[in-house]
Amino acid sequence: MKPLLLVDGYNVIGAWNVPRQEGLSIDEARERLVHLIADYAGYSGEEVIVVFDGHYTDRPMRSRSVMHGVEVVFTKHAESADNYIETLCAQAPKWRHVRVATSDSVEQTVTLGRGAVRISSREFLIELTQTRSVGRTRMKEEKVSRGDIFSRLPPHQREIFERMRRGED
Repeated sequence: MKPLLLVDGYNVIGAWNVPRQEGLSIDEARERLVHLIADYAGYSGEEVIVVFDGHYTDRPMRSRSVMHGVEVVFTKHAESADNYIETLCAQAPKWRHVRVATSDSVEQTVTLGRGAVRISSREFLIELTQTRSVGRTRMKEEKVSRGDIFSRLPPHQREIFERMRRGED
């Protein structure tokens, strides 16, 4: 089972300078964050759930969807992202590695008490940037195209297939 990363979405957006610098709306900031996290998850191999508060809305039900391979949850009215994350931490098996990205000190304490590892929003943004950068560099160095199986073969096997394609063997 993959390690689990739970992200308090609005908390991370609050610690992120990009939305303010680029004048992004909250919808644009959410979408950009989810896209970056999806890219990060592809490199890190973690299962990621991003939780956004619905606490102060009139949303009667919680909504869950998958965007770019990342589960995105909007909590319902009177349910904070913190409550939802705490519940997920409590439900996770003791042997599963769970991390929580939030800068809310109470949330950090509660999730730590439930066996999760905490990471601040700023630390998570740094990790996200570094992991994506290292992953992209590795992809370029290996010259691997995500959909190109041929490029992943050792040179001698590529040569055999190339001769077969030309009808030489």
